[in-house]
Order: sequence, then structure tokens, then C-alpha cells
Amino acid sequence: MRQNPLGRVIIRPMHTTARDSRPKASAPRKIVVKGTSGAGKSTFAAEVARRLALPHVELDALHHGPNWSEPSVDDFRARVREAMAATTDGWVIDGNYDSKLGDTVVGAADVIIWLDLPFWVKLRRLWNRTFHRLRTGAELWNGNRESWRGAFGG
Repeated sequence: MRQNPLGRVIIRPMHTTARDSRPKASAPRKIVVKGTSGAGKSTFAAEVARRLALPHVELDALHHGPNWSEPSVDDFRARVREAMAATTDGWVIDGNYDSKLGDTVVGAADVIIWLDLPFWVKLRRLWNRTFHRLRTGAELWNGNRESWRGAFGG
């Protein structure tokens, strides 16, 4: 793994052979991208999915319903399992919902990629992303949009 000035990318293979602790030689087809808010999970995952010709599943899109409603744990797990089962070729999933999903996603993954960037990089990205969404009124998921209160008032 190479270091770069913007932080680390940690790649952890999930499956190994019985005789050897090294990962399988074939390209991973079930990839999970994790990291804190502003790390670039969705952007990175979308690009990996494009390059590997795999579907990109954004957990936020499955979690945030209209008016920012949240599904029950069982409904959320069912939505995620359905998205995972929609293709036999694999997928690239981004998001951090382990407390609700348990090992539903990470247990099925070939590889987990953790984007570990410096705080100042994530803060700058969050600042720019939030103001862009507020300025443009961009729709996020299921009709939801950023609001001043949601972004800064809690």
C-alpha cells in the first residue's frame, strides 16, 4: 500500500484459501467502500463500479426514504439483500450502516476498502458539498434535499 499526502486507502481482502493467507488471484467482484462522511465513498465506489462494469449500490439511497424517513432494520436489510441479489456478477456498495446491517454486506464482500483521509480534507469536502447542495437544491435520495437546519442546526 502506498501512502499519499491525502491519506490512506486500506484494502482488506475478505476471502483466502485454506493453504495460503494471501487473497485469491481473481479480481474481486463484491466490493464494499467505507469511510467517514466526506471521505469520497460514493465517488470512489461509482468509479470502481464503472471500471469493473458492476452495479453501484449506495446504501444512503436505500436507507433515506421520503422526508428523511428511515426504514426498520428488517426492511433495510431486505432492501440491501435485494440489491445484492439483483446481479450474480457482483456489486460495489458504499456506506456505513453496520449497526443496522450487521454482516449482511461485509460478510458477503470479497474486499473492503476503507478510505482514510485527513480531517482537513474531509472537512473541506463536506463544506463544499453541503453548500453546493444548498445552493442548487439538488435532490439527494427519494426527494430529499439538504436544508440549512439539517446541515447546521441538527
